Amino acid sequence: MSIAALVTWLATALGGFYMLGTWIARGGAKSDGSSRLPVPVVFGHFLLAAAGLVVWVIYVFADTPALAWTAFVILLPVALLGFVMFARWLAVTRAPAVRTARGGPGAAAADVPAERGFPLPVVLGHGLLAVVTLVLVLLTALQA
Repeated sequence: MSIAALVTWLATALGGFYMLGTWIARGGAKSDGSSRLPVPVVFGHFLLAAAGLVVWVIYVFADTPALAWTAFVILLPVALLGFVMFARWLAVTRAPAVRTARGGPGAAAADVPAERGFPLPVVLGHGLLAVVTLVLVLLTALQA
């Protein structure tokens, strides 16, 4: 089961990397208000998830129960931050884009939040795989 958790965690990370790259490329990390996702939440989610994955890889090789529980405890705030971002993303996808003038007279561009570029299948797949990963890590920790 620990290998299954590792596989789902890696698949979840791929979707997360894609969304992080999209978010950064569309200016989400800039402080000009081009995103509804707070930068500390996005990078906190990413860094904690990466740290938990490193702990899990070490657990897979070392088979130390304390590492399994550590990875699970790390995943709890990762899941909380992910849920916060999902809720804010839902609000962005339901709201219409606001038209503002940028770049001089007569130039109108949509003030579209960076996270609006996330494809629905990637968001849903990332979330589903995250839930599966959390459950697999918990079950593995309980068995350790």
